[in-house]
Amino acid sequence: MMAHSKALLVLENFIGGKFVPCSSYIDSYNPSTGDVYCRVPDSGKEEVEAAVKAAKNAFPVWSSKSPLERSQILNKLADLIEHDLEAFAQAESKDQGKTITFARTVDIPRAVYNFRFFASSILHHTTECTEMATMGCVHYTSRAPVGVAGLVSPWNLPLYLLTWKIAPAIACGNTVVAKPSEMTSVTAWMMCKLLEKAGVPHGVVNVVFGTGAKAGEALVCHPDVPLISFTGSTLTAQRIMEKSAPHCKRLSLELGGKNPAIIFDDADLTQCIPTTLRSSFANQGEICLCTSRIFVQRGIYSEFLKRFVAETKKWKVGNPSDPTVNVGALISKEHLEKVRSYVKKAQAEGARVLCGEGVDSLALPTGNQKGYFMLPTVIAEVKDESCCMQEEIFGPVTCVVAFDTEEEVIERATSVKYGLAATVWSSNVGRVHRVAQRLQSGLVWTNCWLIRDLNLPFGGMKASGIGREGAKDSYEFFTEVKTITIKH
Repeated sequence: MMAHSKALLVLENFIGGKFVPCSSYIDSYNPSTGDVYCRVPDSGKEEVEAAVKAAKNAFPVWSSKSPLERSQILNKLADLIEHDLEAFAQAESKDQGKTITFARTVDIPRAVYNFRFFASSILHHTTECTEMATMGCVHYTSRAPVGVAGLVSPWNLPLYLLTWKIAPAIACGNTVVAKPSEMTSVTAWMMCKLLEKAGVPHGVVNVVFGTGAKAGEALVCHPDVPLISFTGSTLTAQRIMEKSAPHCKRLSLELGGKNPAIIFDDADLTQCIPTTLRSSFANQGEICLCTSRIFVQRGIYSEFLKRFVAETKKWKVGNPSDPTVNVGALISKEHLEKVRSYVKKAQAEGARVLCGEGVDSLALPTGNQKGYFMLPTVIAEVKDESCCMQEEIFGPVTCVVAFDTEEEVIERATSVKYGLAATVWSSNVGRVHRVAQRLQSGLVWTNCWLIRDLNLPFGGMKASGIGREGAKDSYEFFTEVKTITIKH
C-alpha cells in the first residue's frame, strides 16, 4: 500500500437502501495523474448474497406497482441526476480519464435520458391477442417482470451504460443487483445517494462494487439471479456463458467491435473527415463503436490520408478538466501499455505510423506527467491479417487502408470475428443500401456516426454479442411472456 497524502474518497456498497462498509478495499486511480484517489469495496460472495436477498425481498412490492408509478419514480431520478449534472460530469472525468467536455455533453445527459426514455416507453407497450372463433377460444399474452436482474457494466462509459441497464430493468418491474467496473465506480455510488429521494423503495436497486473475478462471478453464479445483462469483453462473456449455463440464465451480452469505416470516392470529405476523427478518437477511442479500420477507395486514398492526418494532429491531448482538450487519459497504466503494444507490432510488421505514438512528442501539463496519455495515432499500410486489423485495440489508434471495388471492401470489412457497427460514406443512395444490407453488423451508420434512436435495437453479430437492447428489445429481455387461452 502506498502512503496516501490526503484523505481519499472511500466508497461503500449500497444494499437494501443503505450504504454498507466492506471488509476489504481496492485502490482506484485517477488516470490523468496516476495517483490513487479512491478506495472501492472488494466485494465477494457475502456482499452479493446480501444484495440478492435485499432485491428478492423488494421484488413483490416493486413488481406490483403500476407502470405509471414506476415511470414517475424514474422521471424523478432523471431530474435529480440532471440537477447534479456538473458534479456527475466532474466525477466521471476524474474517475475515467475522459474529457470534462465529453462527460458533460455525452455521458451524463445520456444517463439522464436513459431514465426518461424508459420511463416513457414502459407506458406504451401492448400485448397480443388472437381469436379462434371456430374453437370458441381467445388467446392473449401477458408479460411479467422476471425477478432479480444482475447487471455488469464497463469502465468506458460508466454511468451512461449502467443506467442503460438499470432503467429498463426497474421500469419493467424487476429489482437489480448491479456491479460497475471497479475502475470507475464513483458515479454509480453518487447515483445511489439519490435513489431514496427519487422514491425508489429500499432493495429495488442494489450496487455491489468490486472485481469481475470476485463480485462479478458471485453475481453470475447466484441461483436467485435469473438474468444477466453484461457489457464488456468477449473473453469475459465466454466465462459468463459457461458459469450461467447450469442455471439456464437469460443473457444479454454487448461485447467488443472491430468496426470498419468504408469511404467511397464519392464521399463528402468535408463531413466525412471530422466525423471519422470522432468515430476513431472520441473518448480516447474507448468506445465499442469506434472505427478502428478505415477503408478508403483508391481514387481518394492519398487525399483522405493527407487531410485526415493533418486534422488528427490538431487534436489536443492533456488534462481532462481543460475544456479545450479533445483527448483525455486512458483508463489504466496496463491498458495504455496494451494499446501502445499494438502500435509497436504494426511497426514491426512494416506498417507506417503517420502520426501519434512514437512519431510525435506529447507535451503534458506538470500535474499530468504520470497520467496514462497517448496521442491519437494513424497507421497506414497494414495488412488485413495483422492483429491491428483483427483485434479490438480500444484506444486512440486507427488503421487506414486502400480498396478498389465495392465487392472487395465488403469481403474485407467482414473478415473479422466481430460484427458490432460499421459506417459507410457515399453520396450514392443505391450503394449505401446495398452495402448496408451486406455488412455483418448490428448497426450501420451512413454518412454519420453514433446517432441513436433508443427505440431501435442495439447490439452486435458474431463475437460482438447476443441479444439486442432498445425500447421493445429491452422490454422483451426484462420480462417473461405468457400465453393464456380462454375457451368461452
